[in-house]
Amino acid sequence: MTTRTVEYTRYRIPADRSAEFLAAYTHAAVPLAAAPQCVDYELTRCEEDFEHYVLRITWSSTEDHLTGFRGSELSEEFLAHVRPYVGYIEETRHYTPTAVRGAGASAPAFSAWAGGEERFARLTEAFRAKARADDLLAPLFAGLDPAQAAHVAQWLGEVVGGPARAVTGRPGQGVTEPQRRRWVDLLQDAADEAGLPTDAEFRSAFTAHIEWGTRLAVALPPPGGRAYGGAAPPHRP
Repeated sequence: MTTRTVEYTRYRIPADRSAEFLAAYTHAAVPLAAAPQCVDYELTRCEEDFEHYVLRITWSSTEDHLTGFRGSELSEEFLAHVRPYVGYIEETRHYTPTAVRGAGASAPAFSAWAGGEERFARLTEAFRAKARADDLLAPLFAGLDPAQAAHVAQWLGEVVGGPARAVTGRPGQGVTEPQRRRWVDLLQDAADEAGLPTDAEFRSAFTAHIEWGTRLAVALPPPGGRAYGGAAPPHRP
């Protein structure tokens, strides 16, 4: 049984390089969020000393990080952005989470961050229109009865942080990897049309949610179970 691990990396970045450092990690967050080994991540800056940063990444396991992610194309893309700052790392370590954890009452839900259920409804409609007109996804949506169409809408809303409705199964039958990738691309375009936030922090989190949901829809479709297969969704970065 694998155990999640939390990697902490401490940076000391000169003040005159802080802007480019943050820009680099904004770009690096895209392949990181797309990595199936990555659960969530967060880059924080010290309030008392602005030169100090801490990068926190939760991995599905230490092995998944060291032999899975690091050997992938996504890792190469990630490193292409952050490699100039490796020399500013003061420490990198992996930590095993304990049972002492929880969420405070003031933590905003991802759905609220996105703009609420109305935005998710717009997202669903924009995506379904694009999918029906797409050469790869149209077969998945052709002839869907209203009940199945509603199922897809509920699955999509839950995957990207909407209200949990205990959706079962997966969004379609026989979803291929090329179809999954197109699904992600069209959801990104639909998010623009639906008016979801466009800042880098939100879009990185949004990408993490839909990569997570679509990969599980392909790889882990439990009979009669939730679309997530019991896996925990990404947290807000």
